[in-house]
This record gives sequence, structure tokens and C-alpha cells, in this order.
Amino acid sequence: MEDKMLYTLTDVAAALSVGRSKVYELVRCGALPSVRIGGSRWVRGEDLATYVDSLELVPAARLAGAR
Repeated sequence: MEDKMLYTLTDVAAALSVGRSKVYELVRCGALPSVRIGGSRWVRGEDLATYVDSLELVPAARLAGAR
């Protein structure tokens, strides 16, 4: 992604390759901080990076065993 200061929830969904409803869920439960400007909700670039960095890495062996 570009180094923008703020991302729309649609931008975040595209960046994470998830649906908008998942992004709304992450915001609602507090896993992904957001700010409100006027009637729109935005995610700060640094908060998006922090969220991604906090995700658990899943070893390939674990993925193979899940089948």
C-alpha cells in the first residue's frame, strides 16, 4: 500500500484481502483502531501496520495438517 496517513475501511479490506464486513468486525471489537472524521470511519496507516504485525504466523506444517 501507499504510505497514506488514513485509509478508508474499503481500502483496508482490499489491503488485507478480506471483505468490508470483516474490517467492520475488527473495528467494532477493537482489534483495529479507527478514527471518525465527519460521517466516515478511517484507519490510520500506522494502526493498520501494527495490526498486520500482530497477526500470528502459521507455520506451513500446521497448514498441511489442517486438511
